[in-house]
Amino acid sequence: MREIKNIIFDLGGVIINLDYSRTIDAFNRLSGKPFETLFTQLQQNPLFDQFDKGTISEADFFGNLKTAMDTEASQDEMHRAWNAMLLDFPQERLDMLQRLKHKYRIFLLSNTNETHVKELEAQLHRQHGHENLEPFFEKVYYSCRIGMRKPDLKIFKFVLKENGLLKSETIFIDDSPQHVQGAMNAGIHSYYLAGHKTINELVSELGL
Repeated sequence: MREIKNIIFDLGGVIINLDYSRTIDAFNRLSGKPFETLFTQLQQNPLFDQFDKGTISEADFFGNLKTAMDTEASQDEMHRAWNAMLLDFPQERLDMLQRLKHKYRIFLLSNTNETHVKELEAQLHRQHGHENLEPFFEKVYYSCRIGMRKPDLKIFKFVLKENGLLKSETIFIDDSPQHVQGAMNAGIHSYYLAGHKTINELVSELGL
């Protein structure tokens, strides 16, 4: 393996803690139609992909979601349920990023949407006083702002090309196996962060 110079991190389940079941449970309380038939970590209704790519507005997303769920829930209730999966930013992970930034070029690549971006930045500010994640990375990529999402090959090629990264010198870390496979298909050294392990533990194991 060529010397590693670049690290691309996923966000949800890697840097910020997530609990998908909280969102599923919250929506199930708003509708008699099981939300898990529409959304899981591994597979989801095309509506969610469109929102992740920024091809539909927040209003259209929640309007279509209300129709699909056959619910009369208010906009605020829908927003709270959608954001329920977003938990905390452990300080030791932010410390790790600050340490790694002195040695590597590090990037964030996340499948997410504008509603979640606003909420996670609000949580980051409440918990740690930072307005956003930009101080921790050379560049932050949110799928909703670049019109692409993982595991599509083109999103990995885009990040490599835009930053002049050699795939042989780059590591990608994600907690979704399909995204790890997508990065591997792009020729990037890729690692799956299993649920029983923290990113700090994996980074230590990799000797980074």
